[in-house]
Amino acid sequence: MYLDFMFEKFKENKSSDAIIWRGKVFTYEWLFNRISEWQDIINSQNIHSGSIVILEADFSPNAVALFLTLIEKGCVLVPLTSSVEAMKPEFIAVAQGEISIQIDSEDNFKIKKLSNKADHPFYLKLRETKHPGLILFSSGSTGKNKASVHDFAPLLEKFKVPRHCLRTITFLLYDHVGGVNTMLYTLSNAGCLVTVQDRNPDVVLRAIEKHKVELLPTSPTFLNLVLISEAYKNLDLSSLKMVTYGTEPMPEGTLKRLNRVMPNVRFVQTYGLSEVGILRAKSKSSDSLWVKIGGEGFETKIVDGILWIRAKSAMLGYLNAPSPFTEDGWFITGDVVEQDGEYIRILGRKSEIINVGGEKVYPVEVENVLQDMEGVEDVMVGGEPNPITGQIVTVRVKLSTEENTSEFRKRMRAFCKEKLPNFKIPQKVMIMEEDLHSERYKKLRSR
Repeated sequence: MYLDFMFEKFKENKSSDAIIWRGKVFTYEWLFNRISEWQDIINSQNIHSGSIVILEADFSPNAVALFLTLIEKGCVLVPLTSSVEAMKPEFIAVAQGEISIQIDSEDNFKIKKLSNKADHPFYLKLRETKHPGLILFSSGSTGKNKASVHDFAPLLEKFKVPRHCLRTITFLLYDHVGGVNTMLYTLSNAGCLVTVQDRNPDVVLRAIEKHKVELLPTSPTFLNLVLISEAYKNLDLSSLKMVTYGTEPMPEGTLKRLNRVMPNVRFVQTYGLSEVGILRAKSKSSDSLWVKIGGEGFETKIVDGILWIRAKSAMLGYLNAPSPFTEDGWFITGDVVEQDGEYIRILGRKSEIINVGGEKVYPVEVENVLQDMEGVEDVMVGGEPNPITGQIVTVRVKLSTEENTSEFRKRMRAFCKEKLPNFKIPQKVMIMEEDLHSERYKKLRSR
């Protein structure tokens, strides 16, 4: 019903690779048959249309087949991965989960009935229309975790338009809007999902070489770690055609270095939010941070330098927060942008702007300079209250050198002197031993 267009594709390509998991290939014929088996299991467990199903999994053959089965059944899916392990009890309670299905690292499953009563008005609306739903929690890198409620029917519309068939790494997580988008895009075009059990540069790039991957959807933070690790050296990455990046601003220096070391790869900026879905995007060029976003079903405008989006695929609302939409349906993203004709450049979140004596500082512009310093593995810039200037610029940095804080601060100030005005040069330096990013390879700016 909801996925007939996708199932037809599966039948047409039954001998093609659908999923590669732990080096083993699963064909579209296997996937189609496994969905049929899951339908029998779901029916035997009395899981019906409108049931709120907590799906604890990562990308695996069983997890992918079950995800599609639950959509077709008309259930409301709440995918959760191990990256939010500590918050799962809270998320399950907020989502009013009725059924829990856990798929472990060996691809075995366990089904459990929960005692929650799912009576949120959004659920009642989905049950009235008999549409499947999707609940996505924000990653929690800043602020409160909000639960976005989607009607899955509008989200599926764009996947009915044939696109490119690509062998794709499942880098973005199973419970992330980008991860869901990657899975549905790849399968609806009879591509191949290449899963990885560990999302570090060496493992991911070796999977690209071994399985002839063509598309890597990822984050700027991960790509910076690729450059630092030099994991791309001594590997045959000639199959890789495109790298898409999003979730946070890309430092310009990082993008230019990537183009130098991977000249045959096209780098494309993407843009999407849990609240509105993934927009179609076109970068001005492979080494440009200017991007055109929108596509059918999306409208955009810029108000006082902030990007606004109105989308047919927008969520119904939050389970645990007031509606963020204007009366006429616009979502105010909070992203500060510059505009050049049809193209925009994303400068960062309005909430992350540092105000030093009335002067604006965007963290990414300072990070872009500091990442060019020798010995800097990772860097994260933020602001801190100051009684004289309102705020000062601070930096947390992970080094490969043996410098102490005083030595690095002195070298940093000399390095930045000709590259940044004085008010943008960090006044406070903290040398960190731990990673500055989450399991989703996104900077932990809430620190």
